[in-house]
Parts: sequence; C-alpha cells; structure tokens
Amino acid sequence: MTKMQRKPQQLRAVRDDVIFIAPAVVFFVMIVAASFLLGIYYSFTSWNGVGKHAAWIGLENYRYLVTEDGRALRSAWFTIRFTITSVIVSNFIALLLALILTQPIRGAKAFRAIFFLPNVIGGIILGFVWRFIFDSAFSSLAETTSLAFFQLPWLGTPGTGYWAVVIVFVWKTTGYLMVIYIAAIVGIDTQLLEAARIDGAHAGQILTRIMIPLMTPAFTVCLFLMLSWSMKLFDVIFSLTKGGPFQSTEAFSLNIYLEAFSFNNYGYGSAKAVLFFIAVGVVTLIQVTATKRLEIEQ
Repeated sequence: MTKMQRKPQQLRAVRDDVIFIAPAVVFFVMIVAASFLLGIYYSFTSWNGVGKHAAWIGLENYRYLVTEDGRALRSAWFTIRFTITSVIVSNFIALLLALILTQPIRGAKAFRAIFFLPNVIGGIILGFVWRFIFDSAFSSLAETTSLAFFQLPWLGTPGTGYWAVVIVFVWKTTGYLMVIYIAAIVGIDTQLLEAARIDGAHAGQILTRIMIPLMTPAFTVCLFLMLSWSMKLFDVIFSLTKGGPFQSTEAFSLNIYLEAFSFNNYGYGSAKAVLFFIAVGVVTLIQVTATKRLEIEQ
C-alpha cells in the first residue's frame, strides 16, 4: 500500500475517533472543566452566589481562610484525624477479612457478598439508617442487654459522634477494599507459598515476607481510595450528624457546602474548595508515589 493510499484511511480513522470522543469531551468541558475554572475565578471574589456582580478581592479569601477562619481550621483538623483513623481501621479489617475468606471455609463466597453489600447503599440513605440505629435500636438493646456500649450517647457528644462517623464509614467501605485484597491474594503464585512451607516457614513469615510484599499494588489502590474517600466524605456526615454535635464532626467538605449554600459566601466557599482540591491532590499523589516504589513483581 502506497503512502497516498494510506492517507485516506488515516483521515477516516481520525474522523471516527473525533466522532466517538467529541460528545464526551464536550460534556466534560461544559460540566466539569467550565465549572472548575469558574470556581477558581469566583474564589478571588466576594460573590454571594445570587447577585449579578462579583466584586474582585484578590487573595483576601485565601488570607482569611489560612489566618482567621477558626471554624474551617477545626473542620480541617477533624478531616485529618478522621482520614488517618478510617484509612488504618478499614484497611486492617479488610485485609483480615480477605485473609479469612480466602481460606477453604464453608460459606466463604456468601460472606464475601454480605460484607460487600454496604458499599452499594448510598451514603445519604446509610446515614439516615445508622441515625435510627444509634438513636432507637441501640436504646432498645441497652434496655435489653444493659451493655454500656449501647448506652453511650453516640450522636450526643463530640467524642462519641466522631467514632459514630468512623463506624459507619468503615462499615460502608471495608467490603470494597476486601474484594481488592481478595483478588490480590488469589493472584499470588501458589508455588511460592508451597515452596515457603516446604522450607519451614510458618504462617506469620509467609504473610509478612511473601504475601504482603506481593500485595503492594493492592495496598496502593486501597490506600488511594480510602484517602480520597475519607478526605472528601460528605453524604454520610450530612445525613448522620450534620456536622454536630457542636460542629465536632464537621468535615471540610461539609464546611465548604455550608459556606457556599447556607451562609451565601459563594466566593469564599470556592476558595476553600480550591485549596481543598490542591490538598487532596497533593496527599494522594505523595501516597501513590511512595507506595508505587515499594511494589515488586512476582
């Protein structure tokens, strides 16, 4: 085939690519990119989200956020603590469940499905369901069993409110991480494990020196997912505690929502959103880069 004959085919291939990709690109630009750029612009204004004109104030929103907004700083601190706790607890439980449910035990597949089910429930619905559990179901169980765990004011104090949010979020996400860890365990070459057992390695050595190093790609994915999910969590907190009691469970994402749509400070809320986007991006980039360096091939 000559060069002149190949050119029409290449042009047709480019045309087909444009036809299939163009609609997605148009919708992405209109819905995501344009909104993102407008958000950056409004972050330099004092727009209230309603008026026609947005007064340009430069970096004033960012200065106030970093130096004077105590409520935003408290929300950021809650988000940091909540993220660290959720990432550690959920990954530990998910790995433990994956190790158990990859053993030849009866009903393992059914248990996998049961533990995964909370992930398919929407966060708003989940929050309302667990609010009923904490307020009503636990009260009934406390009267029946007299256990101190059920008598705690789960949504009534800052300390218990924090752990209530952690419990609900970990309960929702652990099953998803478990599936990823199960896939990683199943993908390990069984000959390596058999060779280790023949050489006299016990279960702890096989886990720490063979399985976990080979599962580092799964750790990369699970840590990335949990970091991004935890830092951006909104729906569960909004329906479960609404940031209470006394703003003790107000995540930074909820703080942004309230600033923009409840306090009508859309420009200031946009500045918070821009900084939050940068923070999430930097943290997840550092995590992925660090864990990628630890990955090894089988």
